[in-house]
Amino acid sequence: MASERVIARLLLALLLAALPGDVRGADRESEMRHLMVEQQIRERGVTDTRVLAAMEKVPRHLFVPAPQRAAAYKDTPLPIGQGQTISQPYMVARMTELLGIGPGDKVLEIGTGSGYQSAVLSEIVGPNGQVYSVEIIAPLGAQARSTLGEQGYRNVQVRIGDGYKGWPEHAPFDAIIVTAAPPDVPEPLLSQVKPGGRLVLPVGEVWQDLQVLTKRADGTFDRQKVLPVRFVPMTGEAQHVHR
Repeated sequence: MASERVIARLLLALLLAALPGDVRGADRESEMRHLMVEQQIRERGVTDTRVLAAMEKVPRHLFVPAPQRAAAYKDTPLPIGQGQTISQPYMVARMTELLGIGPGDKVLEIGTGSGYQSAVLSEIVGPNGQVYSVEIIAPLGAQARSTLGEQGYRNVQVRIGDGYKGWPEHAPFDAIIVTAAPPDVPEPLLSQVKPGGRLVLPVGEVWQDLQVLTKRADGTFDRQKVLPVRFVPMTGEAQHVHR
């Protein structure tokens, strides 16, 4: 079986070498995404077919700065400027799976960053769904908005501002994802999740946990700690409220 996989990859390499340069590059990136999904994501237990398909489709290399593109599909976070990072592929997939979203859902993302997570969410909610994303660092938000537009993600709205208070004008949301770590769960976000919806976020300062809060019908929450993580801190009001 292992020898068959080796032969298949050799044949693929030969076929790619025979293609024109631009086509060859696109096929190489497609193969790298496939390997990323199989080796980094599926093998670690992510099983949601919509998440796996989105991760295999979104061109991650176009959401990182040019100097980082050769490493775009490696099993690691990468710097995207302004002291921020794009999460490793597995973490993006794991958090997305924990949201439990599907076609037609409305999702809020706090921390647009490069726009990559927004694109993954967009693929899952589809043309009848909507992604609202808030980025506190203006140059990152502007670049993410541009990249998302260039890649045709029309169901994503990016706003520049402090995400601590969410986006109440478009609440309630089927799910909320936070991609930077506040010291505590931001209270305004709790009221913006629909009953049955989920809030997925890292929480903590030196020590952080990835948490899932699921809203009950009575407005209270079930809280689950999933795994220890290390994210950049959530800035802005989250820090002032904690003090």
